[in-house]
Amino acid sequence: QVQLVESGGGLVQAGGSLRLSCAAFGPMFTISRAAMYWYRQVPGKQREMVASISSGGSTNYADFVKGRFSISRDNAKNIVNLQMNTMKPEDTAVYYCNTVRRGNDYWGQGTQVTVSS
Repeated sequence: QVQLVESGGGLVQAGGSLRLSCAAFGPMFTISRAAMYWYRQVPGKQREMVASISSGGSTNYADFVKGRFSISRDNAKNIVNLQMNTMKPEDTAVYYCNTVRRGNDYWGQGTQVTVSS
């Protein structure tokens, strides 16, 4: 069982920055041994992958955030971060943290990010 808790969402003006965090909890679960993902979803649209970090530390980004967003992890605190810079109104969405463990998909409750123009 894994519990993911996101934080850091809010309202920001276009061009601004926000930092999201995802704290992971669970028996014997450590983010350093897992692939961790950030997704986002706008009402009426499918959830889309934003960024990922593998157990080995490799990162991957959706084209629409490359050069603006950065995913990282703090192994000591079991937290995954998403630094979002040069934000755009189209980045407005609910952002979710995700991981897969033993074939089970785990999601956080989501955190709302709103970018005003």
